[in-house]
Amino acid sequence: MKEAQMTIPHLFRCPISLDLFSDPVTLSTGQTYDRSSIEKWFAFGNLTCPVTMQKLHDPSLVPNHNLRHLIEQWRQMGHHFHPEYSTTFDPLLYLKRNLESPHSTLQDKLQTLEKIRVLMDETPYKTPFLLQIGFLPLLSQLLFGKLDPQFSGKHADFEEKLLSCILKLIPFGEFQCLNMLKEESKLESFLVLFENGSGMMKQNLCRLVGAISSSPETRELCAMIGRNHRFLQGIDHLIQQNFETSEAGIEAISALCCLESNRESLVREGLINGLITYIFNTETKERSSAGTAMAALEQLVGSERSGKEALIKDPRGVKAVVKMVFRVSDHGGSDSALNSLIMVCYESLEAREKAIGAGVLTQLLLLLQSQCSCRIKSKARTLLKLLRSKWDEEQ
Repeated sequence: MKEAQMTIPHLFRCPISLDLFSDPVTLSTGQTYDRSSIEKWFAFGNLTCPVTMQKLHDPSLVPNHNLRHLIEQWRQMGHHFHPEYSTTFDPLLYLKRNLESPHSTLQDKLQTLEKIRVLMDETPYKTPFLLQIGFLPLLSQLLFGKLDPQFSGKHADFEEKLLSCILKLIPFGEFQCLNMLKEESKLESFLVLFENGSGMMKQNLCRLVGAISSSPETRELCAMIGRNHRFLQGIDHLIQQNFETSEAGIEAISALCCLESNRESLVREGLINGLITYIFNTETKERSSAGTAMAALEQLVGSERSGKEALIKDPRGVKAVVKMVFRVSDHGGSDSALNSLIMVCYESLEAREKAIGAGVLTQLLLLLQSQCSCRIKSKARTLLKLLRSKWDEEQ
């Protein structure tokens, strides 16, 4: 049977040509078109999405591999799907149309997002189907596409649900759609949400930054966020002022440290002082991300000379690191603390004096008597020898 004569599922038809997709690509709006059709649309001077008519600041085309794979399966099955196809895809397409429709009320969209959340939680095997029909770029566009710069809490619940769904989809999808945040207007929306959103919104945006930092597809976006003054200052405030949300901030800093250029920006924006404050504030907490904070601090101290200087200059800097050398509850952070102290004490008399004054010798002896790994004990001995040799040189 020729494809022109068969019944092609609506999902597999290009909205422009109405023919079966041959090379499906997705725009930043979440709409998918056949590559040849959308390229012709652009060639005629159109800079909008044909379905939504939104102006495209980013006209990049992202291959929709999930949809292509689904079409191949359909072809291999003789242009037929299992009877469950309609019961699986039709409801999902209905939910997608509800979110896309300009006629849907805010309450309608909230209910739709709740249905999507329940679907992903209760029937996780259907999550890949959501990706195949373009939910991830659509949700991202809805969240970052048209945010009021003045920000209003009116849509806060809707925005939080959008972000929650995005975070559930990202582990299964392609990160490239997040590159829409490289557009100035969408990055501004991201920053407004981070600066004015609830504690949960801030935490989830930090988790989104972690996801962005984990993928080579979004490396350039990671660098943009890592040098953004407003975001870094917001993170600094988050980890110093609010312990309930600070752990997500620590995770975001740790993720951003994957790039050397980001580490330079983090030092320049004063994040070393924020990490030091966090470590001190976690002393009485049973659970914390102190080990992660210490690992990030090690990377910043080792990135450039200004990192070492910032640690030494902070009145609590060396003391905070010494504190992490040995902790009764666990040895998380000991390795990074030892590495940091070796780096700063090798070059600085002031750092050595502060470390000894903070009780590093006692901490090292306790560590050597503990059940920590041989590698950590070896580093503890190295630091002891360094302190002693430098002391002998100075006498």
